[in-house]
Formats: sequence, C-alpha cells, structure tokens
Amino acid sequence: MFALDGRSAMVTGAGQGVGAGIARLLAAQGAIVAVNDLDPERAEHTCAEIRAAGGRAFTTVFDVTDPQAALLAVRTFERAVAPIDILVNNAGNGGAEGFRPTRFRQSVPEDWQRFADVNLFGVMACTKAVLDGMCARRFGRVITIASAAGVSGQSFGISLYGAAKGGAIAFMRHLAMESARDGVTANTVALGLMDPRPSGRDLAHTAEQAKHIPVGRLGTPQDAGATCVFLASDEAAWITGQTIQVNGGAITT
Repeated sequence: MFALDGRSAMVTGAGQGVGAGIARLLAAQGAIVAVNDLDPERAEHTCAEIRAAGGRAFTTVFDVTDPQAALLAVRTFERAVAPIDILVNNAGNGGAEGFRPTRFRQSVPEDWQRFADVNLFGVMACTKAVLDGMCARRFGRVITIASAAGVSGQSFGISLYGAAKGGAIAFMRHLAMESARDGVTANTVALGLMDPRPSGRDLAHTAEQAKHIPVGRLGTPQDAGATCVFLASDEAAWITGQTIQVNGGAITT
C-alpha cells in the first residue's frame, strides 16, 4: 500500500527540515522527486541523501513567490524528467528573511506582504504551474503544509503567519471542489510544534514545549512525510478538501 512507483513529485522548500523529510519519504515510496529550495547547495544535499538511499531526485532551484519562475521550473522538469503528479507546497515560514515573532501592533505592512507572499501566494504560484497538466492527465495530488497557527489563535506574535496559513487552508478547500471531477485532490497538513532534525530528538530549549504535547514529543519530518505519502497515494483518492491535523494531540477537532 501507499506505493508511489511511476509518480513524480515536487516538494518546495525541501533543502532542509520538514521539506527534506517529506522529499525523502516520497522517494522511499518510489516517487521521482524534484527538490526545490532557494539555496542550490541545500537542495543538492537533500538530493544526494535520496540518491544514496537508492531513490531518484533532481535539484530544482526557484523562488516560490515568483509565479513565472515556478512555471519555468515546472516546465523544465516536465520536459527533462516527467510530468508532476504530486505537489507538496512546503515552502513557507517567514520566507527568505526568516521568522521573527511579532505582535500585530508592532508589525508594518511590509511584514504583512512578506508572510502572504510565501505562505499564500507562493502556494498559489506553484499550484497554478502544475494544475493544468494534472487536470489534463486526470490525476493529481496537491498537498499544502500549513500550521496549527492557521486554525487556532495564539498569543505569542504569529498573527501574520497564522493569517497567511489560514488563507492557504481556505484556498485548498476551494481548489479541492474546483478540481475534484478532474481527478485532482487538494488537502492541507496542519503541523504542530516540530523538531526539524531527522532524529526528532528534542533540543534542550524545546524540551519544555514538548511537555505540553499529549504524546510527549515534538513532531518530526518523518511524521509530516508519512502523512504526505498517504495523501499522495492512490489509497487517498477519496480524500479531498480536508485539513489533516498532525500535532501530537495538541489541538483536536
């Protein structure tokens, strides 16, 4: 079950952390993976890990906030390797400038734009680049990595991030309804607190946070990757328009 042999996937922001974990697991299930990152060295590092494990992976460097760059990257990969069957919109967080928690009262409009560009419009740009081909082939999986911040309010300065992630969640729900009859599913994975390292061993400064999670640990790239493997598979063909909470029980619905 959950085999992805013969499929090809693009994972954005996959040069490190959660994105790298998702790319590794998709490849382990048989998918050819286009590894996207802004940093070519990070992207190639993930590709090298996949190849060392016997998988197939190709570096794909572009900025997800640039729709033309995303379209060109997809077209280039599809001509050289294979059509994109699976898109994982993982790039996000604070974008190239990183994440600095800021309460809304202290924010400036430039901050609003930056979070929206990568977490919402970047999702739209990459989805637009692959969607026509998926619909024409009558198969596609669009998976967006969001956050508990997009579904639950918090008090520690992540309102801009949460707003953009909430927008991405809503976009995926509507996309799912628009593309369902074309064989394309669209789902969101809302992650809780994550340890981005493959080992998942909590750093000292995150151990206290882990105590407040019912299962007693932070999430790992493998947790996110396993969920994406399922949603990308044929077995998940009847699941669309959903937000899957992957958070160790921290938020229940």
